[in-house]
Amino acid sequence: MTAPSPRTVLVAGSANLDFVVRAAHAPAPGETVLGRELATYPGGKGANQALACARAGGAPTRMLLALGADAHAEPIERSLRDGEVELIVRRCDERATGTAFVCVADDGENAIVVAPGANAALRGDDLPALDGVGWLLLQLESPLDAIAAWARQARAAGVAVALNAAPAQALPMALLDDIDLLIVNEGELSALTGLADLDAALAAVRVPRVVVTLGARGCLARVDGARLRQDAFAVEAVDTTGAGDTFCGALIAALARGDDDFAAALRRACAASALACTLPGAQTSVPSHAEVEALLHTAEGPDFVGGTSVPTPSGQAASR
Repeated sequence: MTAPSPRTVLVAGSANLDFVVRAAHAPAPGETVLGRELATYPGGKGANQALACARAGGAPTRMLLALGADAHAEPIERSLRDGEVELIVRRCDERATGTAFVCVADDGENAIVVAPGANAALRGDDLPALDGVGWLLLQLESPLDAIAAWARQARAAGVAVALNAAPAQALPMALLDDIDLLIVNEGELSALTGLADLDAALAAVRVPRVVVTLGARGCLARVDGARLRQDAFAVEAVDTTGAGDTFCGALIAALARGDDDFAAALRRACAASALACTLPGAQTSVPSHAEVEALLHTAEGPDFVGGTSVPTPSGQAASR
C-alpha cells in the first residue's frame, strides 16, 4: 500500500539573527559576566521551527516571515533556503531585521533577549493561500492580533493549527478555541493556566491536544483525554538554544507526514530535540532526517514504538 503524500506545513512567525556569547554562567539581575567568544547564527522561533520541519522532519515546508532591508536578513534567508524551506517574505524598509542576544552557559543552558524589529510588522492579512497545507504552526513572537487572525483563517479552511505558546503570555480564549495542538514548556503552561501543579494545569487547558516539554525529563502529552509520556534521549548537551524549536518542528512534520501514532511522533520529536543540543546555534544544530532516524534505530532498537501510558489524575491508566 502506498503511503499518503505528506501535507505541507506552513510556519508563520519570527526570524532573527542571533548574537551568541558563551560564558561560565548567565548573568543574574544586576550582575556583569565576562564572556568568551561571540558568534552569529540565524534564529527566531518561527524560522527555527520551519527549518526543523523541513530538515529534521522531512516535511514540505513553507514560511511566512518579515525581514528588514539590511545585512542581517541575508544569512537568515540563506539558511532557510538551504534547508529547502519555501519563503514568503514581507520586506520592511522601515524596520531592522529581528535580532536576539543569547548567553549560553557552560552547562548548555541559555538566557535570551529578543528585539523583534521587522517581526512586529506582520499582519493578519499576510497569510498566503492555504491550498495543500495540512498544518499551520505558530509561535508568540509575532503580533498577537495577527496570530489570532491566522489561526482563525486556518480553522475556517480546515487546516490543523499548532501553537507553541512561547514566549509565555496571557492568551484570549477565542485564540485557544482555534488551536488543535498546544506545545508549551512547564513555565509557559503555568503562566497560561495560573496553576503550578503539572497534572492540574494540563487538564485545565481547553485545547484537544497539549504537549508539555520537560527538558531532560522528556515530554508529557494529553491527547484527546489520554496521557502520554516520552522520556528524553541521553546526550552530551553543548547548547540547548534550539532544542524546543526543533521539538516543535519535528513533531508537526511527523503529523503532517501522516503519522497517526501520536506517541511515535513524540518520540521522533524528542530524538530530534536531543540531537539539537549537541551542537551550537539554533539552526546550525538542527539534525537531518537521516540523523534522527539513526538515533531512533540505535537508542531502543527498530521495534521500539515509543511513549508510555501514565496514570490519569483519577488513577486509571490512559491508553495510547
